[in-house]
Parts: sequence; C-alpha cells; structure tokens
Amino acid sequence: MKKEFKDRVKEQFGRSAEGYVRDRGFAGGEDLAYAAHLLQPTPEDHLLDVACGGGHTALYFAPMVRSVVASYLTMQMLNKAQEYIAEEGGVDNVTFREADAEDLPVPAGSFTLLTCRIAPHHFPDVPRALREFHRVLRRGGRMVIIDTLRPEDPEIADWSQEMEKMRDPTNVRSFSEKEWVDMVKEAGFDLHETKVFPKTHDFREWALRAGLNQKTSQELIRHFLEAPAKIQDHFHVETFAGEIESYTDQKLLIYATRPEKK
Repeated sequence: MKKEFKDRVKEQFGRSAEGYVRDRGFAGGEDLAYAAHLLQPTPEDHLLDVACGGGHTALYFAPMVRSVVASYLTMQMLNKAQEYIAEEGGVDNVTFREADAEDLPVPAGSFTLLTCRIAPHHFPDVPRALREFHRVLRRGGRMVIIDTLRPEDPEIADWSQEMEKMRDPTNVRSFSEKEWVDMVKEAGFDLHETKVFPKTHDFREWALRAGLNQKTSQELIRHFLEAPAKIQDHFHVETFAGEIESYTDQKLLIYATRPEKK
C-alpha cells in the first residue's frame, strides 16, 4: 500500500513539477525569513532540505551555509529544482538527492541544519520521517518544519481535509499544533518554538498548480461556494461573479533541536 501510494506521489509531482517551481509564492515569505532568524545559519553549517519541491528553500539558505543537499522523492521535481537554481544563479553549493523522507539515504549525524517546508502533509508516516530527521542531524542540530495547520474545529478540519484531497489525492493529512508538538517531542527533539503564519492563495494559480482537469476544478469551486458561512469566514474566501478569487489558510512553523546529549 505504501509503495503504491508513493508511486502515485511520484506521478503527481512529476506531472506538476513545473508549476511548483514557477510559483513565486514558494520563493520567499515571512515564514522563510523567520526560519532563518531561528536557525541562525553560519558558513560552517551543512543543511538538508527534505522534500525540497521547486528548490526555493534550498536556494534561500544556500548563500548562508557551507552546503545544501536538496532531497525529493521524485526525480522530475529534482531536475526542475536544479534547473531553477541554476537559472537564478549566484550559488554553487547545492547538490540534489533522490530520497524518501521516511528513509533518508544518508549517514547518521550528517547535517547541522534541516528544513522541511510545506511537505509533511504528503508523508504517509510523519513520526517515522521525524525519527529520520533526528537520526541525520548531529547532536545540537537545528530543525525547522513548516506545514499546513489543521484547524481545531472538527467541522472545519473535515471540510479542509476533503478540499485538499479533491485538489490533490496524494494529500494524506495535516496536523494540529498539539499533534505536531507531541510528534516532535516523541521523536526525541527539544521543541523551542511554534509560530502560525497566514497564507493567501490565488485560487486559479493554486488549482492549476495541481494540474486539475475542468471537472475537478468545478467540483472544487462548488465545494468552496457551498461551504457553511463559518468555514468561508475561517478561510477568508473571496469570490467574484460566482468564482473563487482567493482563500487564506494557516501554516505552522516548528523550531526544534536535537539534544546535545541523550
């Protein structure tokens, strides 16, 4: 089951790789700046960017550290990320590695920094991935994870889960802040800070990036338009002439470190 699912992930993101690379919404943002503030990268640091997507986070941190390894499950996405970073220019310390976040093919203690941004909701086994993150970080290593935050209200959370699955069937699940805190601590990390950031999505770009066909796009639009008022209010859904213009969800940033000692 897990292999079949990961094959579907490879197919989905291989097909939509170009859209993710060209989406400038990933290239910057308050969350990245705050991640850098917390991680305090130095020219001596070696950073692993897990599930690197279009390479935006890897490129952002590359000038601040000695080296970056950008990893991803799908070779097509890695190729697009490599093209993107080469086109942007200015860095020569990024290498690329095809890798499963739940089974990273690197020795223990290889990195002093680790980032994973807007990806864990696609992982079948997040606790296992966190254990891998702990393994590959050196003692005292620093980690920032940023991902979609699951709403606390069960009705809103269920609606959001259905919406995300409609757009992308490889979406597994987002987590609440408490769930993240528990998982990070259970994996052996010292948790230092969490912070929530709002993220506004242009609906058309967001839908196109996932490669939706017309039928699914219309179903997704109807899902938004027919949502109860409290859900539309929660996501600040903006409409015009029966079309969805934008919505806003929340991203959770988690900053943690691997303890110096057991």
